[in-house]
Amino acid sequence: MKAWAKCSGLPAGKWLFSRIVGWKAPYFASISPQFTDLKPGYCEVRIKKKRKVLNHIGTVHAIAMCNMAELVAGTVTDASIPKTHRWIPKGMQVDYLAKAETDLRAMASLDLKDGLSGSAEMPVTVDVVDAANQRVASATITMWVTEKSPAA
Repeated sequence: MKAWAKCSGLPAGKWLFSRIVGWKAPYFASISPQFTDLKPGYCEVRIKKKRKVLNHIGTVHAIAMCNMAELVAGTVTDASIPKTHRWIPKGMQVDYLAKAETDLRAMASLDLKDGLSGSAEMPVTVDVVDAANQRVASATITMWVTEKSPAA
């Protein structure tokens, strides 16, 4: 959240933040994501329909959408859990609802109203929509969240 807070208000700051994330986790850079919103409980990323994310029929590839989903789910988890905790994806359930024929937007939501203590499975809901705001995919990504080990 500190990096987002520093970058997002600057000219080209959201672009810079997106590049930093891609540098830290290079696989995500393969879809050229653009972060548009990030706060505890919510994250949003957009991708352009470019050749490098297309499948053989000219639509955005299913795995590119999975990549978006995991990116927003992980980022919202990181922004939402206490700094005393860490996370890792444990599972992913994806439903492909329509052909993805335009630029896309992925939105992740996480509800921590019950707080967090110890270790827990945390489901993160993700919707992927096209330029007409039609859902083209939905996912639930289960995060395994644990307390960090005390520093030795």
